[in-house]
Amino acid sequence: MNDLARGHSTATLSEAAGFAIALSPELRPLWTGARLCGPAFTVQGAGGDNLALHHAVLQAPAGAVLVADHGGAPFGHWGEVLTVAALHRGLTGLLIDGGVRDAAELQELGFPVFSRNNSILGTRKDFQGVFDGPVTVGGVTIRPGDLVVGDIDGVVALPLSGVHAILDRADARVAKEKELITLIRQGHNTLDLYGLGG
Repeated sequence: MNDLARGHSTATLSEAAGFAIALSPELRPLWTGARLCGPAFTVQGAGGDNLALHHAVLQAPAGAVLVADHGGAPFGHWGEVLTVAALHRGLTGLLIDGGVRDAAELQELGFPVFSRNNSILGTRKDFQGVFDGPVTVGGVTIRPGDLVVGDIDGVVALPLSGVHAILDRADARVAKEKELITLIRQGHNTLDLYGLGG
């Protein structure tokens, strides 16, 4: 799955982009080791209401990452039941600006979830949601098809139109860093290598 990002970390992608693609650091993996990578299917929900997520699971294409704006609300918008439904539909993960629950069960299922908080507060089911339009998650506007990547360090959203250029710059950055690490192990120092010696 991470082949879509050529195996690059979120830190490398963020630095290679040259503009703000990094989401708020408050959006974290629900369970240790969770990794997210796939095209966004966007969901505008409402805080404390998870009906939109039920609809999104049925509408999103296989391979998609659900990207949901729930206003950062501390409610358990997502849990084990929706995860099983999402896996059955072939979805690859969830990024939600809001709360989720059932962390142990989601880890056991291996379903990657990145959220603003973990909450057991229940939800209503009134707002059907708005789908496949721009949403703001973690301070970044994400559009349908943007490449969403998440790892232990955070989450980035690469605009669809710029994915290949960012990945090419990331490839070059990784190659350069490997050269630098080799030189450091040979006794060179970072001040000289980066031209910071004054």
